Amino acid sequence: MSLLTHLLVCIFGSASWVAINGLWVELPLVVPKLPEGWNLPSYLTVIIQLANVGPLFITLFHRFRPGCIPEVPVIFVMLVLGTIACLLFAFLWEKTSVVAGVPHSTAFLVLTFFLALVDCTSSVTFLPFMARLPPQYLNTLFVGEGLSGLLPSLLALTQGTGIKICVNVTNDSITTEPPSIAKASFITGIPNMTLTPDLIARGPQLTNCYLSANFSTFVYFLLLSGMMACCLAAFFGLTRLSKQWELSTEDLLVSQVTLTTFKLQEDSAGNSKRDSCSLPPVPEEKKKAVWSRAQLAFIYALVAFVNALTNGILPSVHSYSCLPYGSKAYHLSSVLGSITHPLVCLLSMFLPDMSLPWLGVTTMVGAGFAAYNMAMAVLSPCPLLKGSRWGEAIIVISWVLYGGILSYVKVMTGVHLRKMNQSALLWCGAAIQLGSAFGAIIMFPLINVLHLFKSASESSQQCPI
Repeated sequence: MSLLTHLLVCIFGSASWVAINGLWVELPLVVPKLPEGWNLPSYLTVIIQLANVGPLFITLFHRFRPGCIPEVPVIFVMLVLGTIACLLFAFLWEKTSVVAGVPHSTAFLVLTFFLALVDCTSSVTFLPFMARLPPQYLNTLFVGEGLSGLLPSLLALTQGTGIKICVNVTNDSITTEPPSIAKASFITGIPNMTLTPDLIARGPQLTNCYLSANFSTFVYFLLLSGMMACCLAAFFGLTRLSKQWELSTEDLLVSQVTLTTFKLQEDSAGNSKRDSCSLPPVPEEKKKAVWSRAQLAFIYALVAFVNALTNGILPSVHSYSCLPYGSKAYHLSSVLGSITHPLVCLLSMFLPDMSLPWLGVTTMVGAGFAAYNMAMAVLSPCPLLKGSRWGEAIIVISWVLYGGILSYVKVMTGVHLRKMNQSALLWCGAAIQLGSAFGAIIMFPLINVLHLFKSASESSQQCPI
């Protein structure tokens, strides 16, 4: 029974962010086919922040009307909504409509909001539900949350990414060009690739052709909806087990009251000592950490800064930073970045706490990789080392290290604040949301209004060979 409960809690915990993480790792295959193009990630960051209206609504009800909203029906509704939304993604993600004279992928964006609403609301409903189970299952829930990033990433790695090659069209027949030409087209990774003189002479005979992934986006979203359905089934099983735990607890309390009454009666009649049945002394609690106001301000500023980078600023320009190097670079940076976060969280359990000065230094190192990624986005569509395997490798490594280092900083700041009290963690959550919202809000107009970042299709600039 214990092993089954751990398994169900782990699957249930993966529902926390599996849908949104699954959406992010699929962007390399989705971005080229939707009208927003390279601007799509900036839309998603804003939509995800708007979905925080869900946890805000529930938090306010808990504050002013405690007990008014039971968490079990809310979780059921959220998991059913997430499963249906993932299923609808499979059929509607390519559907577009004209808004203010401009085509937009309205179905994709609306369904993204519902998925984000499900995942954001999990942060204020899953933990209260876990209070129904014994405390040893709480760590299993966090393991499941880590799997919410790992499982979609492994699925995306299995899917692979579409590869673009050059083909020669002659008399209505298509013949593949020599490998060197196909390799050159794949490295450029943009529709308007720069052609060498001998290829220019061949003119209209040369065209681009995409090799499909191992399975389609339609199949991917069906599998993602299957993951959400498994989470829903696991939660249903946990609700049955939680009732058994509650009944067992009630029986245990009744037996304790009976036993205590019997002992008291025996003491008054037989003059036996109560010391023989008294509870063991409660161990002395660890001393709470004491931080000065300046140190607390430094930690909260660090939390807001790191989350502004990881949840708002850098995700908005991910496509501009990686797509000039090719779809493979974009795909690997997305998938490996999602795998890095749960691995770093697991690794942090075995590493010692980091002092505040070293935490600041580590943040600056992660910000350095973030600056390189941002610089390549600014230089789009002609970043450094474009057309080189070194450039493709460096940009993928930079994105992985940026995500891994700043994920470690997030964990360590939480460790420091956990040593204080619940109020410190509450303000930490506020700093996370504030930084994330600031990063998303500041990047959206820069990308979609001022157009400071250029995609390959928007730029007539010819990159040097």
